[in-house]
Amino acid sequence: MTTFDDFKDPEGVSAASLSDAHDFSDRDNMTPSQYEDVIVNHDSYGIRLTDTADGRNSASMLINKMYAWRGYAGTHQFSDDPNRITLTATDKGDVVGTLTIGIDSPIGLMADQIFKEELDAHRNLGARLCEFTKLAFDPSVRSKTSLANLFHLAVIYARDIHQCTDIVIEVNPRHRRFYERMLGFKQEGELKINPRVEAPAYLLRVNLEFVTEQIQKYGGTFSADNNVSERSFYPYFFSPREERGIINRLLRMDEQHA
Repeated sequence: MTTFDDFKDPEGVSAASLSDAHDFSDRDNMTPSQYEDVIVNHDSYGIRLTDTADGRNSASMLINKMYAWRGYAGTHQFSDDPNRITLTATDKGDVVGTLTIGIDSPIGLMADQIFKEELDAHRNLGARLCEFTKLAFDPSVRSKTSLANLFHLAVIYARDIHQCTDIVIEVNPRHRRFYERMLGFKQEGELKINPRVEAPAYLLRVNLEFVTEQIQKYGGTFSADNNVSERSFYPYFFSPREERGIINRLLRMDEQHA
């Protein structure tokens, strides 16, 4: 189940863009352990791959806080499953956002618990599925760009590192319109009850070819001084040029970790 709150920039304050915020010049000669898998770094804000117990515990605390606030049941812990990748956004060292990417494998996805029939229909057509889960952002962080950066990095991991073709998510009905209108997701199947959080859920899917097209057209086009006619979330994503730089860096990091 994915939780999302409306992200509005503070009145009179433009969202600080992280689209050009890749301060890696001092890291090119460092080992992965030295830069701790930092992917985006800008002033006090950063996004990193979380692969330590402390990092997973911090992400779990945010998830449990946000899920409890929204009235969802359960205690939500992160595992060291190699098919699950967790990204965290930090501000001054505090975890303010998190998103987990689940890569399809013989044991399936979490969404198979209630949407296996819908997922198998795409697997049978040759789709390489992944799911985005445990998305949460501290409500004090109101930058749309910050959320878009986290989501875009998850897209890159799914598409370019793990060769996925489609993203699926389970969402509460009140969040469905955001994903459909702002990111192009489509509903799969009917509304069901998700027993992990004891709440209703829709299964939504978006093809990564569509996502790639939107990034190529609109990525990085948002600015506080320029009204963008496109009303989706994609103008807040990285630009295609920035995306290519991130992909190349992640591929090098992946080789170093191999």
